Amino acid sequence: MSLEEEKAAARKAAFARRKAAHAAHGPGRAGHLSEVLAGYRGAPLAGYMPIRTEISPLAAMEEAAAHGPVGVPVIRAAGAPLVFSRWSPGTVLVPGPFGAMIPAEERLIRPEILIVPLVAFDRSGGRLGYGGGFYDRTLEGLRESGPVLAIGFAYSAQEAENLPLEPTDQPLDMIVTERDVIEF
Repeated sequence: MSLEEEKAAARKAAFARRKAAHAAHGPGRAGHLSEVLAGYRGAPLAGYMPIRTEISPLAAMEEAAAHGPVGVPVIRAAGAPLVFSRWSPGTVLVPGPFGAMIPAEERLIRPEILIVPLVAFDRSGGRLGYGGGFYDRTLEGLRESGPVLAIGFAYSAQEAENLPLEPTDQPLDMIVTERDVIEF
């Protein structure tokens, strides 16, 4: 089996686990994430607008927005890194690529902390995303220009062993689930 076939199989299994977790718990469960972010109040932060069955970071993002800038990812082109447009509760949103909502007015920020969505994760900071490489390119570029903390946010059911990873896959610094915080 090729690496791409392994990744496709791992994604399929992880999507099924995430769908079941989402149905059982609902989109919330950001309490641990809020606790982690409280230690970084005021630092520029990027979250994400949840799509499909992703766990929602919105409650934690709303709390963080009261203390400092918060952005959400904007896809400009395939193969390009993400940019982050400033967001706060009440921001006017419009549909962006892949169904994620983005601010109608673009005001870019450079985040020092990223809340990263994912399909699967492992206990060593490995992350399996959707396959477009957007977060890998983005994290690589941000890390070249200064420190950045990458926090994977997921349901605990999304944990996997032996993820099929490659050298371009950027590791996470921390995973936060509805149950616990895993630091590396």
